[in-house]
Amino acid sequence: MRVLIIGGGGFVGHKLALRLIERGTLRGEDITHLALADIGAPKAIEADFAVTAHALDIADREAVDAILEEDWDVIYHLAAVVSAQAEEDFVAGMRTNFFGTFNILEACRMRVPTPVVVYASSVASFSTDVPQPILDWTATTPQTSYGTQKAVGELLLNDYSRRGFIDGRGVRLPTVVVRPGKPNAAASSFFSSIIREPLQGEPVMCPVATDQEVWLASPRVTVENLVKVAEIDSADLGGIRNFSLPGMTITVQGMLDALKAVGGENVLGLVDHEIDPTIEKIVQGWSSRLETDVADKLGLDRDEDFERIVRDFMETDMRPAGA
Repeated sequence: MRVLIIGGGGFVGHKLALRLIERGTLRGEDITHLALADIGAPKAIEADFAVTAHALDIADREAVDAILEEDWDVIYHLAAVVSAQAEEDFVAGMRTNFFGTFNILEACRMRVPTPVVVYASSVASFSTDVPQPILDWTATTPQTSYGTQKAVGELLLNDYSRRGFIDGRGVRLPTVVVRPGKPNAAASSFFSSIIREPLQGEPVMCPVATDQEVWLASPRVTVENLVKVAEIDSADLGGIRNFSLPGMTITVQGMLDALKAVGGENVLGLVDHEIDPTIEKIVQGWSSRLETDVADKLGLDRDEDFERIVRDFMETDMRPAGA
């Protein structure tokens, strides 16, 4: 079993790689080669099988063709220019999110045997302009460039699967919280920041109202579901290859209540509030209530308790004091 993670240098890609190394198998076969590719070559990871790291710009068709000259049984496409960045820089978003995805699919089309392709889409492909809650069959009506680019990728993945060029699975990820490290260019980045920074003794600004809802999932559950999605039999997916991963709906206030319960009043006091109209507008355009019948029938996992998500971060990803 040969596995390629495009976007393997990102947080979710790195976590996924560690989980696959821990398991050692995928789709009932031993993993013999795991490749991690990103705009800059990811850090090497030790394993009992070959793990290689590659610098890859997916907007460069020749570079994509070169890495896909090798036969990969499973390809994870996690690479993206994220929401606020794609909104600010339309060309950069199109270059990676649209043309990059097209390049990957086209390169896969030329490969035999047909690879399993897991495409990370986003809840941003929906909007609040349609009746809530969102169903798996609700038409995508994105209100951001990022969401539009992701929705186009879903359509392409479905058609390439229909034609037999790939065995695709497009999964709409909830906002993944809590991410370690520093904030990124995603409009949703603050959802992690308002938990991560206070727990690490740092002040943080919350840029939206506390009654704002979000559809989220933990890193642990997200990674486990990405593994399971690759192992689903294609016959169980049918002709519609895109669906939403399970998440939980919670308000910013609910997140802060959990922060207080876990970290205490002093930690909560490090969160200040100042509305950022740009971020608020983007986030308000995302749906926060989704029904995930397809994922539930396929046996995918779901977070139930945000306090556990906070504790998971403290146990696995929180920066040590003084670091």
